[in-house]
Amino acid sequence: MSSSLLADWRDRPTHRRVWALAAPMILSNISVPLVALVDSTVIGHLPHAHQLGAVAVGASLYIFLAWMMGFLRMGTTGFSAQAAGRGDGTALRQILVQGLLLSALLSMLLGAIAIPFSGVALSVMQPSSELHTLTLDFFHTRLFGLPAALASYALVGWFLGTQNARAPLAILLTTNLVNIALNLWFVLGLDWGVVGSARASVIAEWSGALLGLWLTRGALRTFPGTLAWAGLRIWNNWKPLLGVNRDIFIRSLMLQLVFFSITLQGARLGDATVAANALLLNGLLLAAHALDGLAHAVEALCGHAIGARDRNALRRSMVVACGWSLLASVGFALLFMFGGHLFVQMQTDIPAVRETAFQYLPYLALLPLIAVWSYLLDGLFIGATRAREMRDAMVISVIIALPVAWALHGYGNHGLWISFLLFMVLRSLTLAVYAWRMQRRDEWFTPKVAT
Repeated sequence: MSSSLLADWRDRPTHRRVWALAAPMILSNISVPLVALVDSTVIGHLPHAHQLGAVAVGASLYIFLAWMMGFLRMGTTGFSAQAAGRGDGTALRQILVQGLLLSALLSMLLGAIAIPFSGVALSVMQPSSELHTLTLDFFHTRLFGLPAALASYALVGWFLGTQNARAPLAILLTTNLVNIALNLWFVLGLDWGVVGSARASVIAEWSGALLGLWLTRGALRTFPGTLAWAGLRIWNNWKPLLGVNRDIFIRSLMLQLVFFSITLQGARLGDATVAANALLLNGLLLAAHALDGLAHAVEALCGHAIGARDRNALRRSMVVACGWSLLASVGFALLFMFGGHLFVQMQTDIPAVRETAFQYLPYLALLPLIAVWSYLLDGLFIGATRAREMRDAMVISVIIALPVAWALHGYGNHGLWISFLLFMVLRSLTLAVYAWRMQRRDEWFTPKVAT
């Protein structure tokens, strides 16, 4: 076994294929938390903690809604990867249109529930009056960018499935660089404050989505085929995608509930605590998005291997991606352990927020080592379009973690972070068990029946 793993690790073509996909995705993914970092840094140098808290809470509300729709990217990636592995250009066109139509429909549904949702969420949090008002202003402005954000999910997933990492890089870099530039201009130059930060994000999201639509023209030339419009009216052509998306939605909803609960519980502990947790979660997002670059490579390569029914390619891709993921997670852990104070200081000048964040830096240093395996295994299941297993693993993790979180409630923010660490451990373990069972039963290449 060890000699086989070593041989797989030494396969240079696999290393090149992994990094040909991972490198652009890491660059583009890192730009996502960098936007949150810029938002926090720009707003964090304004005089009041409730201004930083408003961006943290408002962004959490928006991300909770938007990232629940993350299945638009993940579901699209698996199906497009397998279609590319088969060389099926017609199926690729159908998946693209289906993804965009779903994004348009879901953005309308989310827009209808967003305003009452924000009111209920803030009433539960019970923030200060200043924080409440600024949060609503930020959140309501961000909603104008929701259709573009969801369309970008579908576009990025589709491009990634075709093993085209340059287009997602262009989309995400355009979105985030525009956001950074406009943030600095609107907040500091025009003195629009918290609302200016939200306006910058809206313009940036539409810029990225429009660029992605334009780039599809060139990508489709690589896979000849025609779009069968009549097929879009046949329910059976939607069932596989909707079935996978349903399961990923449930999984994503539960994951966002966990992240949202951190913001909620932190808000109850005071403005300084919710702001400090937001700064630390920026660090987690930075690591997670970078490590997700390798997971995205796993999605595309494993999905392609499954579509082509190439068992050796599937195994080699996982071995190489696991090795690099381990090395990257250790690097992030060391970065946060020894450079965490500088990371916090860079984001805010507010003494109370700084001192609060410093107390919880050890938890941030542990997170990459624990969470990396869930990212990697998610990539494997997404590429295989095995969303049911992802859903079940998430449900089990949340059910086990909830009683522990309740028991640690009295320990304040330390209890909150310990509960979060346990949850991430459970995510990795449950996914690993499902992957092991499927490997023993030789189920990775078994066609999935739509339900």
